[in-house]
Amino acid sequence: MGRPRLQVGTHGNIRTEQAGPKRWRARCRYRDFDGKVYEVERYGTSKSNAIDRLKAAIRDWVTPVAGALITPSTRFSEVARMWLTAIEADAERGLRSFGSLDTYRNRLDKIVLPAVGELSMNEVTTPTLDTLCKKVRDASSASSAKTVRSILGGVCALAVSHGALEINPVREVGPLESKRARNKPTQSRALSGEQVLDLLAKLDADEQAGRDDLPDLIRFFLGTGERTGEALCAHWPDLDEQAKVINMSGNVIRARGRGRIVNRGKTENAVRPIPLADWCVTMLVTRRTTAENLDGPIFPSTTGTIREATNVRNRAWKPFTVRVGYEWVTFRTFRRTVATLLDEAGLTARQIADVLGHARPSMTQDVYMGRRAPGRAAADALGAVIDGEDRK
Repeated sequence: MGRPRLQVGTHGNIRTEQAGPKRWRARCRYRDFDGKVYEVERYGTSKSNAIDRLKAAIRDWVTPVAGALITPSTRFSEVARMWLTAIEADAERGLRSFGSLDTYRNRLDKIVLPAVGELSMNEVTTPTLDTLCKKVRDASSASSAKTVRSILGGVCALAVSHGALEINPVREVGPLESKRARNKPTQSRALSGEQVLDLLAKLDADEQAGRDDLPDLIRFFLGTGERTGEALCAHWPDLDEQAKVINMSGNVIRARGRGRIVNRGKTENAVRPIPLADWCVTMLVTRRTTAENLDGPIFPSTTGTIREATNVRNRAWKPFTVRVGYEWVTFRTFRRTVATLLDEAGLTARQIADVLGHARPSMTQDVYMGRRAPGRAAADALGAVIDGEDRK
């Protein structure tokens, strides 16, 4: 009668032998949960050390996958490079943005790899990754920490797909929300109607702003709610003056190793027609009469090409805001202003999201709509309840 079959998840007798001075080998047969029996061995500086290392290997055992490029002993840094290569391929196919790729590469090189790059995949644990994410949150921001968590999750998911990990340790990483001060609620700041008129008047009166071609560009921001890259990428053929719309069809960004590129937008709703107010149509039609290239950008550089967003922002806009006392206003402020003014005009979150090119109306509400002061409706509703109670 043969020896009894090992139960799954158990090992047979551990055998040891001395392999040299201060070098011992411990080995045994281990039956994995796939039903197969594997020979497992580990070396140590002593008999007990070899046995301890063997038991640890069995405890952390991951079923080998035939042909897998990643094993439990593969370094995290190697898996991370494989993951980043896949992200690069997705960007080339248009499945991811090059901006996201640059962000992932930056966080990977500066934060993730210095912290956990030398760990083997079987040494990567939830507590280790949770600690890293929370350190980033506390030192930087919740947004940066969430990006790091996304990177860690992607790398570990790749390891899981190769059989190097049983589960993704990032799955149980705790919440990464920042703790907001009670007396300083975060809100999206937008320009009021009076501030818009004041800012436009200052733009028209500022000679340097005129030379930098800011007055029409800022009016275009306010008339469309477009992102900076979208506005700078707008071309004259995109304008349909009869229908009073501008067809947003691209977004200019700068990607590492590729220079300036034009993509199809930031979200699935980015390619969209944007209705224009009469004043905005008039401004564009008037501007077109002096355009040198009717197939080129509406707001070109001095050489007729698409302007660099960073140059417009840093060399033209920021100096202007300092001169006129509007340092807090950025190009994104105009998107928030458009969202808030449309909200005050009674448009729904879905309608405003369609104008801004957001895939989710919740993004529009949470990030771009300025919070208004409580209206009379709430007080009137509460008053009706109290008045009714008093009359009983």
